[in-house]
Amino acid sequence: MREIVVDIETTGLDPKKGDRIIEIACLELINHIPTDQYFHTYVNPEEKEIAPGAFKVHGISSNFLLDKPLFKDVAEDFLKFINKSPVLAHNASFDVGFLNHELSLQNKEIINEKIVVDTLKIARKKHPGMPNNLDALCKRYNVTEQKRGLHDAKSDCELLAQVYIELIGGRQRNFQLSEENTSIEKTESITKTINREKRLSINLTFEEIEEHNKYIRTFGSDSIWNINKKN
Repeated sequence: MREIVVDIETTGLDPKKGDRIIEIACLELINHIPTDQYFHTYVNPEEKEIAPGAFKVHGISSNFLLDKPLFKDVAEDFLKFINKSPVLAHNASFDVGFLNHELSLQNKEIINEKIVVDTLKIARKKHPGMPNNLDALCKRYNVTEQKRGLHDAKSDCELLAQVYIELIGGRQRNFQLSEENTSIEKTESITKTINREKRLSINLTFEEIEEHNKYIRTFGSDSIWNINKKN
């Protein structure tokens, strides 16, 4: 199964007020496991100023974006990478809302909400009443020991991929599988021991026992075998 983790950075909080996307990152998952396939680009917001609050979060400046492509130049590649696979995002209404707004401005096909998986909703259901932002989840699941500084979309995708595995119980399933494998190995070991004991079990005939006793008597009365027989 193929899934795509998506994260964006923006000039502000509301696309309806003219805010634009300035960074897009996508990470491919196969059977919930990250691959090395990424889509990542910075985007020129077309003279839209970056709000001070947004800059404090991601640290991306307007000057840095001057030579970056416009959204219309990357939209087709973005859609091609997603390829209608399920899209995972934390607080998906924000990320997917921005993306669909930008796509609609370019008359492109928008992301169908039916294929969107909101990991924030999963986290709230699993941890009701607790902080469930990405920072809190990373700390809760020991996803990273380093303190996060400025946000960037690519790193956030990588972190969210790990958090997602925890939210759906991925490591627990692997742990159980490991226990099952250990159990199988123990069973195989016991079976091999039993079979070995069966192979070592020897049934001697009466004549063979007599021949053996005759052979022992040739060792003399002081031999350990004949002394034991005397006792």
